[in-house]
Amino acid sequence: METADRFRAAVEKRDLAALEDLFTEDIRLYSPVKFTPFEGRPMVMGLFGVLLRVFEDLRYVGHFEGTAETSTDPAQTPSTILPFRATVDGKQIHGIDLLQFDEEGRVKEFTVMVRPQSAVQALGQAVLAGLTADGLV
Repeated sequence: METADRFRAAVEKRDLAALEDLFTEDIRLYSPVKFTPFEGRPMVMGLFGVLLRVFEDLRYVGHFEGTAETSTDPAQTPSTILPFRATVDGKQIHGIDLLQFDEEGRVKEFTVMVRPQSAVQALGQAVLAGLTADGLV
């Protein structure tokens, strides 16, 4: 099973332990609620612990493969886009996860895009509360 499929299965099962081996040690996660990325596996794993609690009825609704530049490398790298739907604090969210891989097939860069604006705000508040409760900020 390729990394994107393993990622999707782990998130849908809310299996945090299954996610850890899929990420590089120096992973960068770009969030719609924070200007700078979350950096490093420990921080990204902490964030996923919060996200798996915050997202209600999360489900992936598609799978697209291709290549794209990362934030640190202009060369095209293998990439997967996973569109999703979820609810956060009663707000319906439409979003995409963009996973970009290293040479070994692990996720080295992860970008999340979410709409509408009211859902971004609800997500930001819920994530900040979760990160604070977990002692990550």
